[in-house]
Amino acid sequence: MESSKMVMRRIAVSGIHTLPPFIFLPKSISTVRSPSSSSSSSSLHLRRCSLSTASSFPLFSEVVENEAQTIGYDKSKTLLKGMRYSELEKWVQSYGFRPGQAMMLWKRLYGNNIWAHCCDELEGLNKDLRKMLSEHAEFKALSLKDVRTASDGTKKILFTLEDGLVIETVIIPCDRGRNTVCVSSQVGCAMNCQFCYTGRMGLKRDLTSAEIVEQAVFARRLFTKEVGSITNVVFMGMGEPLQNIDNVVRAADVMVDEQGLQFSPRKVTVSTSGLVPQLKRFLRESKCALAVSLNATTDEVRNWIMPINRKYNLELLLGTLRDELRHRRNYTVLFEYVMLAGVNDSMEDAKRLIHLVKDIPCKINLISFNPHSGSYFKPTTDEKMIEFRNVLAAGGVTVLLRLSRGDDEMAACGQLGNLGDSQVPLFRVPHRFEKVLNA
Repeated sequence: MESSKMVMRRIAVSGIHTLPPFIFLPKSISTVRSPSSSSSSSSLHLRRCSLSTASSFPLFSEVVENEAQTIGYDKSKTLLKGMRYSELEKWVQSYGFRPGQAMMLWKRLYGNNIWAHCCDELEGLNKDLRKMLSEHAEFKALSLKDVRTASDGTKKILFTLEDGLVIETVIIPCDRGRNTVCVSSQVGCAMNCQFCYTGRMGLKRDLTSAEIVEQAVFARRLFTKEVGSITNVVFMGMGEPLQNIDNVVRAADVMVDEQGLQFSPRKVTVSTSGLVPQLKRFLRESKCALAVSLNATTDEVRNWIMPINRKYNLELLLGTLRDELRHRRNYTVLFEYVMLAGVNDSMEDAKRLIHLVKDIPCKINLISFNPHSGSYFKPTTDEKMIEFRNVLAAGGVTVLLRLSRGDDEMAACGQLGNLGDSQVPLFRVPHRFEKVLNA
């Protein structure tokens, strides 16, 4: 039997097309909006997103050499990327400068294709303001360590933090102009989802809002000329975003600022494993999109593969979403469903999933599992993913089928991070799944 990648390669040669990606793991196979459009596997579509390199872009080795500096904060200085515009304006005014000068600074930090990382890149600003900034402001929250490029053009960026810890950010290019940056919100993750490599690290610490924003700034600074405009942000990198909700909401506010990075709120998606209190707060405070990592249709399975379910079970999680979205117009939540062979991919699971999301305005993203060392899970076959999708579509669910991007460089969903010397132990496999996982 052909492997998953062999099947995809064979389909790609046929020249059939797909929708562009918009989330992490975004090699799109198909989007189905009605039962009639998904009656058989013949509706499968695939097209690889590719890079269109601008001839004017400098050698990437030169960019890395210029950006790769060991970071160390001067604690007496203010880190600018940690402030919303209203806060930056007050800070600039506290030194005797006009609000208009704060806006000029803001645009050089986030707009006008400048994305300033030092005072030398603030041309046009008042000389006295630049002098003040050199004495009292810090521009960079991250130091570029390395960039690794996968065979499909996906790029994984490694950043060093002030304390020496390392985080990873992913750039997912698409030849249709829908380029995505996947940002991390924590170093490691405390959720210990059993299929996720990052979760094996445990949680080292939260990222500051400046460290989160800087990932998007670096993405545009380094890659806009190479891949085109970075249009989408997904908080689907390392960490559980809503466990760090204060810094995530603040960072998202900067990203969608109309005078700053100017991302559309609909194109900034924050993912969660299901922290119910923080989820309610996010929906009430943020205009950005929400993705919920579901991955199971019974509490028994979800308790095992996603321990957060033991605190906030499916009934509570989905009931909260129904209540919160009932009076919110034109808002659709994205459910992410990583398909694990023999664990959550039966046709009975598909039928239960239809019932679970009933009355919730949503789309479901079926995601191919990305293997990694130490994992005992296996990806569902392409044929079974298509069959699962067709059942959902026949039940009236809007469903998207995605394959991984960047998995040959450990840049795909659930593959980020470095375990180091210590690892969070895996749970014991429930008896009824031992046979299928050991096959």
